[in-house]
Amino acid sequence: MIKLVKKVRFFQAIIIVTLLVAFLFSPLVGRLLYPYFYREIIEKYAASYGVDPLLVAAVIRVESNFEPNAVSRRGALGLMQLMPATADWIAPQLGIADLTEEMILDPEINIRLGTWYLANLATEFNHNREQVLAAYNAGRGRVAGWLVEGVWSGRYEDVEDIPFPETRNYVSKVNAAYNRYQALY
Repeated sequence: MIKLVKKVRFFQAIIIVTLLVAFLFSPLVGRLLYPYFYREIIEKYAASYGVDPLLVAAVIRVESNFEPNAVSRRGALGLMQLMPATADWIAPQLGIADLTEEMILDPEINIRLGTWYLANLATEFNHNREQVLAAYNAGRGRVAGWLVEGVWSGRYEDVEDIPFPETRNYVSKVNAAYNRYQALY
């Protein structure tokens, strides 16, 4: 009788674990963990600048977790965590005059600026996603230097060769989020 009770409890545990795993990996839970807020704005500017909207969503999730008023320790602003100097450089190229920090925090403007910047980096780095993401995080000059000096091959397989731990982690996190967004949306 004790053996039968143990077998029943074992099978109950298996069923509970199976249901829990199914629940955790369901699209509903996945979409809660990887939301696609600001979808209309993201898709509008992604289409305008030729960027995969799911990559933009992944960058936003990693950068700010969709918090429009996010401000980093270093002063990066908004959903896409743009440094004011970078935003100031981008704005005139998009015909935006007199850019203020309040404007950078506006989701539409922030996504427009950040998506254009991703497209600009994609052109510079031959649409290599890992290089674009590294440049978005560490700066285009640093990444170009790493590539020229042979410090990093620019390939995801060699992401551990990126000299900055923050950038290494960033590229890995955005790629993981991008893969989840592709699976969910």
